[in-house]
Amino acid sequence: MARGITATGISVVVASALAVAPAGAQPTGELSSGSLSGSAGGGGSAGSSGSGDGPVDPGPVDPGPVDPGPVDPGPGQPEGPYEGSVEVVSGPAADPQTLTGRVFDDANRNSQLDEGEAGVAGVSVSNGVDVVETDAQGVYSLPVRGNFTAFVTQPAGWQVPVDQNNFAQFSFNHYPEGSPTLRFPGVAPTGDLPAAVNFPLAPWRDTAADEQSCVFAADTQPKNLAEVGYARNGVVADLAAREDYSSCGVLLLGDNVENDLSLNEAVKELYSEMNGPVRALPGNHDMNFDSPGYENSVDTFRRDFGAPYFSYDVGQTHIVALFNLRYNGVTAGGAYGGYVETIPEEQLEWLRNDLATVDRSKHIVVASHAPLVNYRGVVTQNAAALYEILAPFANAVTVSGHMHTVENLVAGEVRPAWTEAGIPRLPVDQIVAGAVSGSWNAGALNENGLPYAYTPEGAEPGVLTMRFDGTNRSEFYTARNQPQTKQTLTGIYSYSWDDWARAAKAWRDAGAAAPAPEEFDTSTLTLADVQTGRSTISTSFYGGSTRANVEFSINGEPSAPGFLNQPAGDPLKVGWQHAEVVSTTHHLVHGGTLFYSSPHLYRYAIPEDLEVGTHTVTITATDRYGVVSTETFEFTVLPTPEAPATPQARQARQAPDGPQPTPDLSPEDGPQSQP
Repeated sequence: MARGITATGISVVVASALAVAPAGAQPTGELSSGSLSGSAGGGGSAGSSGSGDGPVDPGPVDPGPVDPGPVDPGPGQPEGPYEGSVEVVSGPAADPQTLTGRVFDDANRNSQLDEGEAGVAGVSVSNGVDVVETDAQGVYSLPVRGNFTAFVTQPAGWQVPVDQNNFAQFSFNHYPEGSPTLRFPGVAPTGDLPAAVNFPLAPWRDTAADEQSCVFAADTQPKNLAEVGYARNGVVADLAAREDYSSCGVLLLGDNVENDLSLNEAVKELYSEMNGPVRALPGNHDMNFDSPGYENSVDTFRRDFGAPYFSYDVGQTHIVALFNLRYNGVTAGGAYGGYVETIPEEQLEWLRNDLATVDRSKHIVVASHAPLVNYRGVVTQNAAALYEILAPFANAVTVSGHMHTVENLVAGEVRPAWTEAGIPRLPVDQIVAGAVSGSWNAGALNENGLPYAYTPEGAEPGVLTMRFDGTNRSEFYTARNQPQTKQTLTGIYSYSWDDWARAAKAWRDAGAAAPAPEEFDTSTLTLADVQTGRSTISTSFYGGSTRANVEFSINGEPSAPGFLNQPAGDPLKVGWQHAEVVSTTHHLVHGGTLFYSSPHLYRYAIPEDLEVGTHTVTITATDRYGVVSTETFEFTVLPTPEAPATPQARQARQAPDGPQPTPDLSPEDGPQSQP
């Protein structure tokens, strides 16, 4: 059986309910024709505007039955996702400074609090900062915060409804005067605070199960409908064929589109094919670039998807989605103002409140668009503040997108770039989840009509899955349109390839005006390359980490371990020998982002006595959980050509690892002006 990360820690008593029954009128279980149901994305703006039949005074009523806990839905009500919405009860609020309502068991799945439907006790509801728990009747009460989004935390054993595109519905936007005028419209005016906002839930045994598979899909990032099609025929098709994640669902890690927010609906329709509920958080490409500041920077996202940060529970796992980007606001001249990777203080305060009621022995997954750290350095400026909040939780992990890389960084690792930024040791595991779009859909088209789009550090486009069983956690990366056993990308590093790569880079730097160089065959090297003793088999292992292992066997000889090219504790190694050769070769000719380093590249020295001919290498890769994948790779040793390497190339190889180019270490991620 594969190993996993074991849940440890001492169970704590959940904090007592913070909610109090609202003063004056309470939401009634018998709604008038003046009540309207609003969607999560739109925030129920129609219902909260007070339109319809006008103000309704529900009068003093019985608060309803006490929550019986998750129950069998009964005949005619099968468990599983059901279409519905948050209920917004029209009419004036009893207290315009207090949002109130109920979290209720939507027994008939009609998204309305009907007579006889029970409230659900002990459920967290938030206004984006404060977090309260519903009382015995499912009632909550929260202070109003100007423009804000309220949301409910789905408890294990229950489910929130989904919309027609399978996106979870759990939030309500309160924007009395609406968003400012924006190129892509934000939230429409919602008017005065409504009489109540009720959050429906329905029992679902599967969300209570300890065993959960949760999918994290980063950076779908289409620029147009053609690229939506690439996602549909790639990662989305793979997920549509899977049924292992139905209760936990899919969390989109931001950059759901690339700047054109009119594509939001196309992306929602794209992910409607998922076999489980879908949730999303925003990335830097999902922002309103003409927003005057941070406060309105994701108003279109709020309109189309709902809350930009939130939490939900499945089994023994608590998942938190954070929006860790702060837009600087449009410049005085109307240009794109840039952003900072940081967690705003209001979100840190919300997170403290959110986690206050969570058992410390649970698995905590903190998802965000930008990683806290990656193998190159600290990415989120105030990462240390988040780590401090997570310190009491022994089973925390962070997962992110943004970098378009696959990274498995292990708690306890030390990297000089982190130390210099004030994080001497990684407190929790950090996973960077690759990208649905790979390297921004760059490159030539493969046999399936999709861009190769290798990620900059050497992986194929794909998606991350985390698995939990109540005690253990593990994760794996699935390469697009590949069987799960496909976990490596292998080529040969040699001086012949090095010479070719330098020439191809010069061609690319010159603007690619001349005809493109012929793509190098990375399954070949010359006899002279072999005899240098510096040629290596170069394998990118998607599950690679400092706790993983890769072994190589050539022509049936006993296996020997390779070495991780970028070990923790060493300064960042950058250069041609530290680049993954297959992806680098393709991107040099066909376009794409180049990294001259990789956190999951393993190398093995080719024996100097290898003869001309074809040879077979068996690669056995074992991830940190003991999961083994075995692949074979054939390469050919060619006779040495008569022409020697150029004097310039020989001179460039004075250093043992070859020259150290100084490429931009940031991914090509984001426009520098408003589109």
